[in-house]
Amino acid sequence: MASREQRGSVRTAVVWDTLTAALGEGPRDVVDLGGGTGGLAVRLAGAGHRVRVVDPSPDALASLRRRAEEARQQVVGLQGDVTDLVEVVGAGSADVVVCHGVLEVVDPGQALARVREVLRPGGLLSLVVGQRHAAVLARAMAGHFVQARDLLDDAEPLDARTGRRFTAEEVARLLVAAGFEPQATYGVRVFGDLVPAALVDLEPGAAGSLVELERAVAQRPEYFPLATQLHVLATRP
Repeated sequence: MASREQRGSVRTAVVWDTLTAALGEGPRDVVDLGGGTGGLAVRLAGAGHRVRVVDPSPDALASLRRRAEEARQQVVGLQGDVTDLVEVVGAGSADVVVCHGVLEVVDPGQALARVREVLRPGGLLSLVVGQRHAAVLARAMAGHFVQARDLLDDAEPLDARTGRRFTAEEVARLLVAAGFEPQATYGVRVFGDLVPAALVDLEPGAAGSLVELERAVAQRPEYFPLATQLHVLATRP
């Protein structure tokens, strides 16, 4: 259990740090699009925010309810997806929309347009997407050379499981086209997926040191191509 928690902290530390800093202390109305079983949503509720999770899976929403009850947090689960997001949560009803791991498997332009509709003016979008250069590297290192070559310049999904991958420049263009103002970009899991798991799990202090290294490079653009994910904060004017 401890090793899983250590790996989880490495994967989520940068996203959690930047998101909670952007939200501030006051309670905010948060919509977690595709929030699944509520791993992030319950933490946000624990930080004092009013959170609604929108997800198409009834099983995931059932797990969300159990997780929220165990943590004694109030989180609302709503069944829906990008296509009916406005109808499910209401136009202009959110201060913050969390959209993590969603653009890979939906139409990005449509999704961002729907998100903009549910955000209030000045509202914040927290966007996490898979980053293409790291995906190319991972496939090449696994011996999947044809897939790596196909992914070099192709933004379309390889298949339903892997979905799209994006570069930092592509994300910025998508956001601007949808009427958002990008505020900051962070590299997520720059080294975390390259370091052997056994080292992180067994070496005393390794997980904490790796988290600090991830934090140190998160805003350095030269490391974005190594990042498994990109975390982008943007506002609706």
